[in-house]
Order: sequence, then C-alpha cells, then structure tokens
Amino acid sequence: MDRNEVAEVLARPIARELLGSSIPARLAYTGADGDPRVIPMGFWWTGERLVMATVPKAAKVNALRRHPRVALTVDTEAQWPPRVLLVRGAARLELVDGVPDEYVEASRKLVPAEQFEGWHQGVLALYTQMIVITVEPDWAKLLDFETTIPKAVADLVAAHRS
Repeated sequence: MDRNEVAEVLARPIARELLGSSIPARLAYTGADGDPRVIPMGFWWTGERLVMATVPKAAKVNALRRHPRVALTVDTEAQWPPRVLLVRGAARLELVDGVPDEYVEASRKLVPAEQFEGWHQGVLALYTQMIVITVEPDWAKLLDFETTIPKAVADLVAAHRS
C-alpha cells in the first residue's frame, strides 16, 4: 500500500474519529519468545504517526527492538455497527528523559478530567525516563460495516447474490 492510499484511509471521518477517541489502541507485536502479544495502550495521533510510551524495562521494549513490525487496532466498544481501524507499521523506539508530551496528551483522553492533575503529578514524580514508541502507518484499513466490510465477507455476499 503506498503512502497516499494510507493517508486517504486515515483521513476519512470515521478514522479521524477513532484516532481522536479515548479508545485505547490494541498493539499486536511478537514477544521476545516468538509468541504473539496484544496489549491495550493509550496513544496520541500526530496526524502522521501513532505515539505511545512505556517504561524502559517493559517486556515489550526488548521485543519491539527484536521484531519492530506491529499491528494496531482502534475499534468501537459498544456501537453498532462496529467501526474498526486497522494499522500496520514498524515501531521506532526512543529513550527520553522525563514524561513525553504525547504520553500526557494520550492519557488526557483516558483519565477523567477531575482526576487528571493528581494523575499527572504522580506520573511526573514516578518516571525519570520513558521509551517513546512511534509507529508511522505503512498500511491501513477502515471497516465501518456500512460502506466497508472485510473482504472475505464481501466475497461471501457476492457469491450469495450470484
């Protein structure tokens, strides 16, 4: 998939809605033992990249260094029809001092407003360094189950119409 196709998918209103939502991304990666992992992570969408952060000693850090290819899903939780944004790319890792702004902004989407200041102060006191995980999508697909559905389902529907 070329960059223009990826950008077109990510620019669709439903994709922008999902990328700006408080729904965590489900990050899929290959663990250090070779087995697959999927974990929820808060993220910040910069308009070009998904940015997440974690502690430097998190197991996913070493795993991502060994196997940087990842997949992410952001999907609605209690909405019908479901809306699903699928993204693939390579994770880039960077050790930074303190707490990155993107981590704070991602968390602002999740932490209730009345608890945010206390949470923020606690995070600033706890983390002296973090690993920033950046994924620039090189593949993206949006499923809204109204105008777009999984290919296998579309093929099944077409076969039943013939």
